[in-house]
Amino acid sequence: MMEKSSVDYGQRFKDVEENLKVIRENIAEAAVKSGRKPEDITLLAATKTVPTEVINHSIELGVDHIGENKVQELISKYDSYNLGNCQLHFIGHLQVNKVKYLIGRVNMIQSVDSEKLAHEISRLGVKKGVSTDVLIEVNIGREENKSGVLPEHLNELIEKIAVFPAVHIRGLMAIPPAGVPQSETVNYFSKMNQYFIDTRNKKLDNVAMDYLSMGMSADYPLAIEAGANMVRIGTAIYGSRIYYHHNQ
Repeated sequence: MMEKSSVDYGQRFKDVEENLKVIRENIAEAAVKSGRKPEDITLLAATKTVPTEVINHSIELGVDHIGENKVQELISKYDSYNLGNCQLHFIGHLQVNKVKYLIGRVNMIQSVDSEKLAHEISRLGVKKGVSTDVLIEVNIGREENKSGVLPEHLNELIEKIAVFPAVHIRGLMAIPPAGVPQSETVNYFSKMNQYFIDTRNKKLDNVAMDYLSMGMSADYPLAIEAGANMVRIGTAIYGSRIYYHHNQ
């Protein structure tokens, strides 16, 4: 029986190459439609359940931002990533007691949604002498089972976090409700873009609205057209998560 380490990833590598080509063309087209250049949009590869061999191949193909959803998975893969020319982000829901595993390992935490969480990132950052970039996650669909700050509390949260040392707010992140009509999704994206612009115009200390992270495999062109400049794409690059889980 073949060892896991000797699995032939040849077909997967080819699939990733083809998928990235299509995605980059779509990103370029959506960027131009929104009056921007393709290089204004950051592609972040969402790597949940994807083997590091396949992730590293995508990095060789020019992917320079990757994101993990689960702390345990990130830690287990950490020593195998080829991060020389690639940033590592945490993009999933983060519990306060797991912050300690990410400080000094990740370039950005995209899912900060409470003062308590930001305070812990700050506390551990000061202790380790590391500053962490963060995005504030907004619960744009007001979903009870989803993390993120409610829109009406966004300004207050940003002002509280902005004074924390070793934390640098770099933008906003959102995941619109799944399974809604495309027109509703576009509406959510447009609202997020307005929050992004409004926050940027306030010119708050320690708050740089550099990134509006929204849009995933099913809707990233719509997100870009609505103003996103970072998209988080997983299955459209790497294929079905079930496929990868059962074939590792």
